[in-house]
Amino acid sequence: MPADIIAFASDHGALDLKDMLKKHVESKGLKILELGTTTMDSVDYPDFADAMAQAIADGRASRGILLCGSGIGISIAANRHSHVRAALVHDAYGARMSRQHNDANVLVLGGRTTGPEVAKDCVDIFLSTPFEGGRHQGRVDKMSRTPQR
Repeated sequence: MPADIIAFASDHGALDLKDMLKKHVESKGLKILELGTTTMDSVDYPDFADAMAQAIADGRASRGILLCGSGIGISIAANRHSHVRAALVHDAYGARMSRQHNDANVLVLGGRTTGPEVAKDCVDIFLSTPFEGGRHQGRVDKMSRTPQR
């Protein structure tokens, strides 16, 4: 998987924050995979969560950053995919724990609920924090199984 490619997707409710964070991540020398949206026209956030899940499944990106107005809807939509572990975070501690304990591969932020400096801190921590493994691995494995019906 391309460890240096980070996918970005958002709906119209978080376009400004997404664009700012893309520039921030590019300034760190990482490559970006833009999955939309790119305009303020109203769109449906599940479409962008699905695009993120597909990009990770295809190997076009190793991790991703999803945004919508609150972050709630797009995180629910993303987590419908068994290979996605999308973590909605609001602070540095949440970003760190999402990686250390949950091996989150998608960071979710709310464009209307998270300020730019906090968002940058969350992204930096998310991208630099390794998964601890160990006692957490079994839990991650359980989350990644396809549910039985």
